[in-house]
Amino acid sequence: MKLRGYILGVLSAVSYGLIPIFILPIKQAHFSMDITLFYRFFFSALMLGGYLIYSRQNFRINKKEALILAILGICYALSSEFLFLGYDFLTPGIASTVLFIYPIIVALIMFFFYKERLTKLSVGSLLLAFIGVIILCLKGNGFEINFAGLGIVMLSSLFYALYMVIVNKSHLKVSGFKLTFYSMLFTSLFFMTKSFIGHESFVIPSTTIFFNFLIFAFLTTVISSLCLVYAIKNIGSTPVAVLGALEPVVAVMVSVCMFNEKFTFNLLIGITLILLGVILNVISDRKNTAHA
Repeated sequence: MKLRGYILGVLSAVSYGLIPIFILPIKQAHFSMDITLFYRFFFSALMLGGYLIYSRQNFRINKKEALILAILGICYALSSEFLFLGYDFLTPGIASTVLFIYPIIVALIMFFFYKERLTKLSVGSLLLAFIGVIILCLKGNGFEINFAGLGIVMLSSLFYALYMVIVNKSHLKVSGFKLTFYSMLFTSLFFMTKSFIGHESFVIPSTTIFFNFLIFAFLTTVISSLCLVYAIKNIGSTPVAVLGALEPVVAVMVSVCMFNEKFTFNLLIGITLILLGVILNVISDRKNTAHA
C-alpha cells in the first residue's frame, strides 16, 4: 500500500510538471490563453464528472459550499492565469520553481492570520527559499532581476497558497473528487466569462488542437488530481508534499530538453535551495502537527 502511495505521489508531481510541454507551443502559436485554459478545465471537469457518475456520488451541494467552491475556482483560475503570464517574462523552469514556494506562503498566511507559530525550522525554510529565488534571478556575474516576471509568478504562488488554506480551513464536507470537480468547473466558468467579454471564438480550429486540449486536461489536471487524492490516502499529506518537489524539477528538465533553456549553475543552486526550503517547511509542519 505504501509503495503504491509513493508511486502515485511521484506520478502526480510528474504529470503536473509536464505543463510547459502543452502551454509553450500554444503560446508560441499565439493561440488564446483564455480559450486554452477554459478547455483545459472544462474537459477536466467533464472527466471528473464522469468519474463521479461512475462511482455513483451525488453532485448536490448547499449554498455555503457553492460559495466556497466558487472562491476556490477563482483562486485556481488566477493561479493558472498568473503562471502562464509569467512564462512571457521568465523561463518555464524558473517560473515553475518560483511557483513551488507556495507551501512557504501557506506557512506565512497561517502565521499572520491564524497565529500559528513559526518554528526555527520554518524560519530556516523561509530563508533558504528566499535565497534560492534571489539566486535564480542572478545572470552571469551581475544581479539582474526581472521584477515583473517574479511578481507575476509570486501572485500565482499566492493564489495557489490561498486555495490550499481555504481547502484546509473551510472544513467542506465534500469528497476530494467532488471538491476537485467543482473547483475545475468554476475555474472553467471564470475563463469562459473572460473569453466572452473579450469576444473570443470558442471554435477549436483542428482535431489536433482538440486532442492536445484533451491530453493537456487529462495528464496535467485529472491524473495529477486523482493520483494526489489516492497518494494522500495511502501515505499521508506530508510525504506527498515532499514528493511534490519533483514538480519544478520535471518542469526544468522539460524546459532544458525540449525548449532549449540553459541549465546554468545558478538554476541548479536556486532550485536546490528552494526545494530544501520547502522540504524543511513540510517537516516543520509535521512536527507542529505531532506536538499539537
